[in-house]
Amino acid sequence: MYFKKTVKYVGEPMTHLESIASSAVRAAIKVKASVIICFTSSGRAARPTMPVLSVVIPRLKTNQLKWSFSGAFEARQSLIVRGLFPMLADPRHPAESTSASNESVLKVALDHGKAAGVIKSHDRVVVCQKVGDASVVKIIELED
Repeated sequence: MYFKKTVKYVGEPMTHLESIASSAVRAAIKVKASVIICFTSSGRAARPTMPVLSVVIPRLKTNQLKWSFSGAFEARQSLIVRGLFPMLADPRHPAESTSASNESVLKVALDHGKAAGVIKSHDRVVVCQKVGDASVVKIIELED
């Protein structure tokens, strides 16, 4: 209901990010998905009627002597949003990663969702992520 009202009253064109989020929500509603998994580095997300598992992809930084990563703050800040289940991905899988490492992060995210109780066997899940320069929304159906 909130999503429909928001789309109805949007007075200006949607940004690219809003368009991807809108597509993910519409797909999740149509296929009756139990959760949306969203890969992010900024932590910004809209909250639809189903839970959102926000996978914060950290960015590694180095100054030749010391390694550090960002993302923990964004994941902590996401805890305040109702219906949002943040998790911090492994920093060894950078945001500009390959689809193979995205799949391994997705598997960890699905396991995290199962442990949190928002994903069950045979549920449909909508995944929103960026692969290279393209934003991708995909629907997966979980097996046992």
